[in-house]
Amino acid sequence: MTVTGFDALDRQPADGERPVAFGGVLGPEQLLTAYRYGLFPLPAADEYASAYNEAVYGEAVEAGEVVLLPGAEDPYALAWWSPDPRPVLRPGEVRLPRRLARRLRGRARAAEVADAAGAAGAAEWFTTADAAFGAVLTACAEGRQPAWLTEELRSALMDLNARGAAHSVEVWEGEELVGGVFGVAVWPVLSLDSMFHRRPDAARVAVADLGARFGAAGGRLLDAQWDGPYVRSLGAVPMARSRYLAELAGAPDTGILPTDRLPVARLV
Repeated sequence: MTVTGFDALDRQPADGERPVAFGGVLGPEQLLTAYRYGLFPLPAADEYASAYNEAVYGEAVEAGEVVLLPGAEDPYALAWWSPDPRPVLRPGEVRLPRRLARRLRGRARAAEVADAAGAAGAAEWFTTADAAFGAVLTACAEGRQPAWLTEELRSALMDLNARGAAHSVEVWEGEELVGGVFGVAVWPVLSLDSMFHRRPDAARVAVADLGARFGAAGGRLLDAQWDGPYVRSLGAVPMARSRYLAELAGAPDTGILPTDRLPVARLV
């Protein structure tokens, strides 16, 4: 898979109803290049899912409406998506409901009072970034169907995290990981791949925190990839694919993402 190949996909029509391509290689370099061209992968979980892709999209591939990339023994095992429009959020505009803001402030006050009295109480929520990237991947994969977060994709993402191109935010209740989100950063855009929660609203808090950190590093846009009621409730709005691609190319790289352990109460 080459950059030239991705350049061709950059102009391929996309409506969110089908992939723009199948096949290619899912290594870290190819993955990062794909994100730079507004694409993200959806690997098939098994041979049955691959056969389903061929059955559903095979005619579109034969008609040249969906590109078949070289380099894969089973091209239908790897789909590349680039929906139009894309749901996006500005980093500082992730919505936290009033009820959640009240709960977080109340938890922070209760923790302060308990700490001052030397007593046990409800642990305040804190966040970190890139402190437990692998654990966030594992939690995001648990019980998800289709099982798109394959070992091959996880390996590529771990490599990108080591390079500073993929990031996670972790939400902690004391020492327990209760929520998180991860994604890939490309210049001024961070594409959100998946999130999880083990406490109500912990995933929402993770997205808001990642937005705050990414904005502090100079980031301009969070890409939620798939539209739907939940991402709309976070504040996502649809952006035309052509404009989204212009955002990808329209600014230099961001600075270093802050990774400090920070209280969630600062977000409300």
